Amino acid sequence: MDKLKYKDLLDAGVHFGHLTRKWDPRMAPYIFMEKNGIHVIDLNKTLACAEDAAEALKGVVRSGRKIMFVATKKQAKEVVSEEARRLKMPYVTERWLGGMLTNFATIRKSLKKMASIDKLMKDEAYQNLAKRERLMVSREKEKLERILGGIADLTRLPAALFIVDVKREHIAVAEAQKLNIPVFGIVDTNSNPNVVDYPIPGNDDAFKSIHLITSYIGKAIEEGLSERKKDKEESQLQEAEEAKKAVDTAPEGEE
Repeated sequence: MDKLKYKDLLDAGVHFGHLTRKWDPRMAPYIFMEKNGIHVIDLNKTLACAEDAAEALKGVVRSGRKIMFVATKKQAKEVVSEEARRLKMPYVTERWLGGMLTNFATIRKSLKKMASIDKLMKDEAYQNLAKRERLMVSREKEKLERILGGIADLTRLPAALFIVDVKREHIAVAEAQKLNIPVFGIVDTNSNPNVVDYPIPGNDDAFKSIHLITSYIGKAIEEGLSERKKDKEESQLQEAEEAKKAVDTAPEGEE
């Protein structure tokens, strides 16, 4: 996997933090200096943290589990939803519904409702409904899709969360903590890094910065997925060889 380079982080403005008066003192270990009233993030720390996060996430997907991407701020929505869709991972980019993790059973009911509306709309009977009823059904579907579309295929809780702006998505962070789901997140100088298991210090407002870090994390997940595929193929091959051996060594008449 291509490593993140210091120069790339610099070019993307990952080092630009918030105004010094808006800082969270718990971010002190990740701050390099103060310049013109703005905190500058230590990019060497960003590099080290991003590599740790990438390795850990690779391990999660290699074991066959899902990572949920969360980003509801305007500059992050598109980047995050595209990356998540490419990796076939669940994502939330509209708004975080309270209880999305802690009350997953209720969320699953809404997902089932969405699937049944989908089925109904493909059915012939739907065309026979009154125009007003059809409109109501399609509006309901649109509403559910907007909020839950990114998690439509989620059958069980994700194994980890990747979050852009942990301060903004504090409800998601709190729910994950309650359920011991590890959180990976971009933390800016106005955030508390201690609420995140794998903080990646960086600018969580600039499109370029969000894009660079999200793509890097995406590549790590992609690598984990292809390693999982390889593991599966190898174990199938091994099973086939063992079965063949068992047949070859079986005494006459026992095959």
